[in-house]
Amino acid sequence: MSSSPHLTPTGTIAGTHDRRRVAFATVAGTTIEWYDYFIYAMAAGLVFGELFFQPAGAGVATILSFATVGISFLFRPLGAFLAGHFGDKIGRKPVLVMTLILMGCATALVGVLPTYASAGVIAPILLIFLRVIQGISAGGEWGGAVLMAVEHAPAKRRGIFGAMPQIGVPIGLLLASGMMQIMNVLFPGDAFLEWGWRIPFLFSIVLIAIGYWIRRGVEESPVFAEIAERKERTKAPVVKLFARFTPLVVLAAFVFAGNNAIGYMTTGGYIQNYGTVELGLERGPVLAAVTWSAVSWLVFTALGGWISDIIGRRTTYIVGYVLLGAAAISAFPLVNVGTVASLTTALLLLTVGLGLTYGPQSAWYAELFPSSVRFSGVSISYALGSIIGGAFSPTIAAWIFESTGDAVNIGYYLLGMAILGLVATILLRSRNGINLRPGAEKEQRSGIYVWEKPAA
Repeated sequence: MSSSPHLTPTGTIAGTHDRRRVAFATVAGTTIEWYDYFIYAMAAGLVFGELFFQPAGAGVATILSFATVGISFLFRPLGAFLAGHFGDKIGRKPVLVMTLILMGCATALVGVLPTYASAGVIAPILLIFLRVIQGISAGGEWGGAVLMAVEHAPAKRRGIFGAMPQIGVPIGLLLASGMMQIMNVLFPGDAFLEWGWRIPFLFSIVLIAIGYWIRRGVEESPVFAEIAERKERTKAPVVKLFARFTPLVVLAAFVFAGNNAIGYMTTGGYIQNYGTVELGLERGPVLAAVTWSAVSWLVFTALGGWISDIIGRRTTYIVGYVLLGAAAISAFPLVNVGTVASLTTALLLLTVGLGLTYGPQSAWYAELFPSSVRFSGVSISYALGSIIGGAFSPTIAAWIFESTGDAVNIGYYLLGMAILGLVATILLRSRNGINLRPGAEKEQRSGIYVWEKPAA
């Protein structure tokens, strides 16, 4: 295969085989990356409070455990800045390989950490350090994966191709919750606390090897290949991004924040903790409910990407946020019924809006930012949105419940985040099919906001 792929007029690879290979690689890579990320969040909800923060007392230990989930989000922008800088200078592919290895190594090392009982305060310090490494990796992963998918895709199918790395996230959740369920069966009771929780982390070593092999065989993004060929690589892409597109970065971050805040009720471990600790449900059925929600999230994420190619990214988001707000306000009244069935129903309702506001994100982000700063723009917007949204949403939820004694109040916070995402969505234009190639920067820089007219 040629190292310089043939470009179509929209800057995509012409061969269907190549596009399918890229789609498969982005799904596989993001699945592995987010399996690592979610397995930590699940362990935070189930065991880390007891194993690493027990001296603080049960309630505070839970808050501290969830805080370590959120701390990693603070370092996502660092990963996004680094990945954006190098992704716009040396290419998408090498950055993706580096982030995969970094994430996998950090995850595997969590599996061999000593607990507070055996090592004292050094144990939570090491845990936080490895979570920071995960945050840096996650900050750089997403932008590269989505651009590889979208920049290879046909213009009229960017939504469904861009949904490929997106569905890797619920598949990663599915894999993580499935592994935790298996460990819960194989290591019941105290055995799960002693060794069962560690095995899913150590399993990451196998996944790193698989992901590395897959990603090494994928061609570089054709848009970046053309940028390099034209010798138009930006010397300081992050500086250029904020000098010209700061309002866009902020709005794009808000678009994601609403989705991420609500999504992390599950992926951040709060629902698992609330169901088992506060409602007294068995760990296994709660993990099974999360597994079913991951399947539903996957389906609606793919559906959201596909629909956005037909009705537009913006319209898909608006519908998704309306549904997500309604589900958010009704989630905890349903959960408080206290049965596994009601918990599962609440999670499934959330996944409809979550999918519709996640599936189109790759394509919309790629179409919003000009080619010269695209990696930096999508990565940094995503990282900032994750801080505003999901970083501390489980911690905030735990604090709201601790302060008020009523989990229903958490729903008002989640509704507010959905409204924030909806308002930001309304202020941006849908740009389906816009030319992504470097030679079309003038078109890419205009008509971004609803108060602007697109270039003639």
